[in-house]
Amino acid sequence: MIQAALIGAGNRGFYAYGSYALRYPHEIQFIAVAEPDKEKRNKFAEAHGIPESRRFADWTELLEKEKLCEALLICSPDRDHYKPVMQAIEKGYSILLEKPMSPIPLETLEIAEAAEKHQTILTVCHVLRYAPFYQALKEIIDRKVIGDIVSVQWNENVGFYHQAHSFVRGNWRNSQESSSMILQKCCHDMDMLAWLIDTECKSVSSYGSLTYFKKENAPEGAALRCLDGCKVEKECPYSAAKWYLHDRDEWPANVITADSSLASRLKAIQEGPYGRCVYHCDNDVVDHQVVNLLFENEVTVSFTMTAFTKDICRHFKIMGTKGEIIGNDAKNELLINYFSGQTEMVYPATVKGGHMGSDTKIMADFIQRVNEKNHSSLTSARASAQSHMIAYAAEESRVTGKTISLEEYVSNLKKEKAETV
Repeated sequence: MIQAALIGAGNRGFYAYGSYALRYPHEIQFIAVAEPDKEKRNKFAEAHGIPESRRFADWTELLEKEKLCEALLICSPDRDHYKPVMQAIEKGYSILLEKPMSPIPLETLEIAEAAEKHQTILTVCHVLRYAPFYQALKEIIDRKVIGDIVSVQWNENVGFYHQAHSFVRGNWRNSQESSSMILQKCCHDMDMLAWLIDTECKSVSSYGSLTYFKKENAPEGAALRCLDGCKVEKECPYSAAKWYLHDRDEWPANVITADSSLASRLKAIQEGPYGRCVYHCDNDVVDHQVVNLLFENEVTVSFTMTAFTKDICRHFKIMGTKGEIIGNDAKNELLINYFSGQTEMVYPATVKGGHMGSDTKIMADFIQRVNEKNHSSLTSARASAQSHMIAYAAEESRVTGKTISLEEYVSNLKKEKAETV
């Protein structure tokens, strides 16, 4: 068993990773937590038996102490990753870092360099690489049964209510407070594409905008808050009452307040950000975006992210010289069409846990690496930084309207870093 501390007891820290310790107490024990929200801090601490002396309101309080344990999980907001992870590397912790590494490209490069310099076990939570579904897909591609990949169509279907919860009302609605949409949500996809294609990305172009979730699209009779006499609340698909006003311990309702009681949730939607009309929020991240990618060996990718889907899933077609793979992760199906005329349907194994079991698998992998002092993580800081660069370049292209050379983009970043030293 290893001992660990947690920075950030929100949804990912509490449910995705913290819950692993409750299910497998013989593998990992949390002995400290840092979380500014008192309710969340105490809820996590009480679930894990953490004493008052190890409950910190600020991550700086935790990291100013002598090293408390072997491992540290950093699940704080996007813009609160860089400073704690750099200090944790210096302290000698093994680190599980929630994605994105940082909204700032230079900081991401610095994290990767520091982890290599100190030989730190640092796993970035690109959890999809650990999902049995995507590991089965990777194995099929690597066996070359469809020959060499030539082109890919890849869709990230965010889902209308997920977009409203997380990217209109929620923590990642405003890029100045968190990250761009393509980095925050779709760095998973950029990482998967880089991993599956397994060559360097050469150039990126992108288009996208915030088209729908803004005040000019508010229906007549809409109020600023769902429960403030809104005349269309009953039929609105984004009604806060519909999504949050129940006592079930399930996402997304279980993240708007630490207390799952109806009274607490009612107060949260009356007063907090999740009760706002989706057309009257301070959101600025895009609700749809396309990215075109050119990899080495002339492999091309067409990627689409959109809020305007009923289901939350990724589906894709990977086209090779000998066949194609058509997949849908929500259905757990991989269809292989061979140009010889044969077809094959693959249903990968399943594992309990979020993100198709990958939240469970990444925790198990991280614990094993800490125990074995094994630094070769599947989602190391270096590997993750490389795919982060694709997301940064995509946003640069979207904003400027230019096609971005990855080599030039990264070279300019390194030059900028050298000039600031």
